[in-house]
Amino acid sequence: MITEQIEQVRLPAGFTMRPAHMTDIETAVDLFNATTLAQFGRKEFTVPDIRSEWESEHFHLDTATRVVVSPAGELAGYIEVWDTRAVPVSPWVWARVHPRFEGLGVGTSMLNWAEQRCREVFARVPEEAQVTMRCGAISTHQPSLDLLAGYGMTPTRSFWTMRIDLEDEPETAVLPEGLRFATLAERNDLREVMRASTEAFQDHWGFVPAPEEDELRHWQEWTGNDHLFNPSLWFMVMDGDEVAGISLCRISSYEDPEMGWVNTLGVRRPWRRQGLALALLQHSFGELYRRGKRAVGLGVDADSLTGATRLYEKAGMRVVRQFINYEKVLRPGIDLATREIE
Repeated sequence: MITEQIEQVRLPAGFTMRPAHMTDIETAVDLFNATTLAQFGRKEFTVPDIRSEWESEHFHLDTATRVVVSPAGELAGYIEVWDTRAVPVSPWVWARVHPRFEGLGVGTSMLNWAEQRCREVFARVPEEAQVTMRCGAISTHQPSLDLLAGYGMTPTRSFWTMRIDLEDEPETAVLPEGLRFATLAERNDLREVMRASTEAFQDHWGFVPAPEEDELRHWQEWTGNDHLFNPSLWFMVMDGDEVAGISLCRISSYEDPEMGWVNTLGVRRPWRRQGLALALLQHSFGELYRRGKRAVGLGVDADSLTGATRLYEKAGMRVVRQFINYEKVLRPGIDLATREIE
């Protein structure tokens, strides 16, 4: 019955849907920027960043994307499904509708395709596992919120983008005695960074364990495809030869080339409550400042029980954007994702 209901959803008259092609990339980026101009007053997407994703080894445009084309040949909408994890129990759906075409059913039609696409992961996850379709929207864009709610999706979590403006060079970070800072450029061991990140985030909301080699493959793709990846901006706190904590930074955020970005900040359990997270954050601020950045941002689970939001506020950061996660259960079962910290 669910499949029949999905198939009854149709595009507006005269509109067509097809996979995205690499030749669409500039037009697609124009579409993405039209949405951010309407919502935030500025462009936030670049061709190099989108190309990095489209050229990922395990992301295939023909099966993972769809574009909606208007009768006049304009790109009215774009949607993609990410199910590249080893255990894809929560495929991620990302979509944009051009402001000129909102309210016509373009978004609903694309979600219809995405749901069918997400259901294809059933055969790739344990039979007893729950499968959810996950999507999200900025809290201030009511059309997106209405679209997801109207499609039967439920808000489950909020995430913040936080930012600090650096008028002066930050104070030098201080570590407990016996610990030191290092970078991936110095140690050249991606696996040890990945292992530290996995341990640090295993008790965070949404974590799903995966075989180490599959996880390493994703990290290799991430670092290999990001045209701004710089191992000298991937910071670690070392205790002897063990990685105690990490701060993995990017010289520019994906939304704002003028702002540095902290992709991942985490401390392994045995080294928590010693001030390492704050020291890593301050160290990151300082290094990005010395490389010309006068603002630094990051994303954080607004409902985190680890105290992350309080840490960032203590470091002088403020909330500049809220993102709401929505989910729709496609197949009931055992939830393999972490929901609360131990």
